[in-house]
Amino acid sequence: MRTAVALIACLALLLSPAPAPADGPQATYVLRVPAPLGDSAQRLLGLGYDVLEQRDGDDLFVAGDRNTADELRADGYRPAVERVLPPSRRAPRSVGDATYYGGYRTITAHLAHLDQVSAAHPELATVVDYGDSWRKTQGSGGHDLKAICITRKKPGDCELTPTAPKPRLFVMGQLHAREITTGDMAWRFIDDLVASADLAALLDELEVWVVPIANPDGVDIVESGGDTPVLQRKNANGTCTSGPRGVDLNRNAGSHWGEAGSSANQCSEVHRGTRADSEVEVQALESLWRKLYRDTRAPGDTAAATQDTTGAVISMHSYGDYVLFPWGWSTQKTGNDAALRKMAQDMAAVSGFRAGQPGELLYNASGATDDWVYDDLGVPSFVWEIGASSGRCGGFLPPFSCQQDVHWPKVRPMLVSAMKAAKRPY
Repeated sequence: MRTAVALIACLALLLSPAPAPADGPQATYVLRVPAPLGDSAQRLLGLGYDVLEQRDGDDLFVAGDRNTADELRADGYRPAVERVLPPSRRAPRSVGDATYYGGYRTITAHLAHLDQVSAAHPELATVVDYGDSWRKTQGSGGHDLKAICITRKKPGDCELTPTAPKPRLFVMGQLHAREITTGDMAWRFIDDLVASADLAALLDELEVWVVPIANPDGVDIVESGGDTPVLQRKNANGTCTSGPRGVDLNRNAGSHWGEAGSSANQCSEVHRGTRADSEVEVQALESLWRKLYRDTRAPGDTAAATQDTTGAVISMHSYGDYVLFPWGWSTQKTGNDAALRKMAQDMAAVSGFRAGQPGELLYNASGATDDWVYDDLGVPSFVWEIGASSGRCGGFLPPFSCQQDVHWPKVRPMLVSAMKAAKRPY
């Protein structure tokens, strides 16, 4: 079997486009790396490789350039080429372009969409500006950080107070900028909420908050590639001469920051930043969550949130077809493990995804926003890894038609499940 895998890897390498010159765009190599759960997987992350949210038995997958396989071998791993992605070419786009890569909406289009929905449905929707992206704070472009609250409005609804009358479901996309499926799922969810009769009754008793793009500076970089999107994961804060700039916003949150699955190397795709909560995008999200949810959990890793906790938070990522829940920094169980596990299994049951803690299915990673939400507030929080690892609609960059035909039919029932569970999650 190993011989067959090696032969396939060699053929993939031979049939792939030739590597670009050192001063031109570089192809991205996806490498299959034997790294069983436990020390081997955690060491791989600790070395700073771009380890994808995907596992196949004992194998993890690493994205890199034509030199990454040699670096992995030098570190004691045995990589094989899984596939080769073409280089991103930053083809110029017209200033007014609303889409890229066959139909995916730009960050400008996403923000305009929120205002359009609010103007068209004032009885349902309210737009909230909850902060600024890093580039905007530096006066070098950037964007507002915006959310939309959707509910059948009554007095007190959509106000920034944790004592609001209705439970709240919070859904966000593109915290990792290159995970373009998630922004599209957020767009579709917003339109669905204001148009679908079957969701109307739920909106009488629930607020739904959606942040379609949590990392707008990163998305600017992604969409700059046009028909070959740039695989930017992080935000835009930082410098790096040998890799992508930025901080991984899903390693920067102040819950067990700086531990497993993160890196101090500013060129690493899992660079955690200079300190916990250093990034303005993370600070803004945490501030917003504290305004939306009551704190119902005592300090300590084993304390449980109280039974009267309401709400839930979903962070959509890609890919792997997983529903993940805290803790992510360890395989230790939370005080509400049974309830979190039940909610995750219910969502997985309607989508065909697998449910579990990150360390049960992938690897442990610290500083994630879902851990922070549960740690700080006691609110149930989940990561969805949307999309298969292979096939036409798999990976980071599926054709746009896959969103309507493949991903949305799975994600919508999960969202409905989450809406229902948010009323009394525990």
